[in-house]
Amino acid sequence: MLLGKQPFGTRSRAIDTVLNWQLAIGNRQFLIVGLGNPGTEYEWSRHNLGFMLIDKLSAEAGIELAQRMCQSRVGRGEIEGHGVKLAKPQTFMNLSGEAVACLVAKYKLAPSSETAVPGERLIVISDDLALPLGKIRIRARGSAGGHNGLKSIIGSLGTNEFTRVRIGIQPEHPINDTKRFVLDSFSRSARAEVAKILERSADAVRAIVRDGVLKAMTEYNS
Repeated sequence: MLLGKQPFGTRSRAIDTVLNWQLAIGNRQFLIVGLGNPGTEYEWSRHNLGFMLIDKLSAEAGIELAQRMCQSRVGRGEIEGHGVKLAKPQTFMNLSGEAVACLVAKYKLAPSSETAVPGERLIVISDDLALPLGKIRIRARGSAGGHNGLKSIIGSLGTNEFTRVRIGIQPEHPINDTKRFVLDSFSRSARAEVAKILERSADAVRAIVRDGVLKAMTEYNS
């Protein structure tokens, strides 16, 4: 890649960003992506649990999602002593794969002879209509399970070999319009329960980063 003439001892900000992240404490880096739809009208929607969890993780780790790249809001920092990139794609749910594939390429989570890709280093957070409200399911790989955001990511990456954290939103009663249900907002009375769900979900993500996906599955897939 030609960078042109630069004063001695200087590098582009983009190169520094990548190099600094790759040299993060622990020598393991993670791209953690929460799925959702941009816009204030979706802020509290059930489909935006992925965004909500990224917001919680970023606030607790002191990571500001100030960068704009790959059609995403992105922030860099540390969780459990390891370098992380937190991302919220701004493509709308059904096109999430475009943003994730771009981020995977940018941060060199590409295939190698040593590791599957993106594998454990890519963690995708989504809601799941098939799981009871608040139930967490961690998987190291698998199908989209009817989730359009996951379907888009699998299609764009050409693999289902990445870690996902699915958070249940299943209603207690039958519904006729699933699209409307997932896009509807949590009621104000339910938000205290949502906060508890996000707390446990954040603990699950931190466990993946700290202990690995298999150990986290044993602890949280109850």
